[in-house]
Amino acid sequence: MSIVAEELVTPGRAGGLIDVVRSRFLLRLLVRKELKVRYRGSVLGLLWSYVKPGVQFVVFYLALGVFLGLERSPRNPDGLPNYAVYLFSGIVLINFFTEALGNAARSIVGNGSLIKKIYLPRELFPVASVWVSAVHFFPQLVVLIGACFIAGWHPNLLQIATAVAGFVIVALLATGLGLFFGAVNVYFRDSENFVDMLLMIATWASPVMYSWTMVQEKLHSWYTLYQINPITIAVEGFHYAFWLPTTDGSAGIPPHLLSLWMPVGLVVSIAVLLLGQLSFRRLEGRFAQEL
Repeated sequence: MSIVAEELVTPGRAGGLIDVVRSRFLLRLLVRKELKVRYRGSVLGLLWSYVKPGVQFVVFYLALGVFLGLERSPRNPDGLPNYAVYLFSGIVLINFFTEALGNAARSIVGNGSLIKKIYLPRELFPVASVWVSAVHFFPQLVVLIGACFIAGWHPNLLQIATAVAGFVIVALLATGLGLFFGAVNVYFRDSENFVDMLLMIATWASPVMYSWTMVQEKLHSWYTLYQINPITIAVEGFHYAFWLPTTDGSAGIPPHLLSLWMPVGLVVSIAVLLLGQLSFRRLEGRFAQEL
């Protein structure tokens, strides 16, 4: 019996994200396991999805909207109208990104005992972390939509589609970065600290709590580089979908958001996903030995 050399593959190698699609049942099991482990012994359980962003919103709203005067008022006509909606629509999305990337970067090391015992597509672990974060994201989204209706929300189909595109951009970006840092973390545990620092910067490097016009005015020569950031694009997409329909439209959005920046955000996020998958596949062969 002859052995065809082309059929031999390196142990531990698989089909990448394609195997994740094929292993949807395993993905669902991992998501359920992560949710059960996270809330084991917890009194509030999934209600923490409301409590954490709620406290975060109150702190930022009081500090920035009230004390620093970012909210429009009779005394501050240059502020942002409906600043509460503006702020919460950004917080919801940035929280999804920070939770997804933070958990995905630790997912391989955190599941080391399972990886050393059996073989299954290792990409399942970072992807499952992103899905768990999405489970926490949607209750917050329901609260955001309710607040928008109270504020007089009247979106059109284009704005709804923009919100979906913004979520997809962030999900792809978090998955790509999660694959990369999840693999690197197996070899260099310092990457966890780097990811924490990156997530801290991400919150302030996108217009979650301030207006994009402030960046354009203060850093005019760097504004294009700032705008290329997929998180910036996605947050502005959420502002366009949820916040702008609650205003009179005078506040405006960045020029060419839909025609230029949203496609740029999708392309950049897809490129990061492909690079993350490539890096993951190059490093995954020695996961079991390193763990």
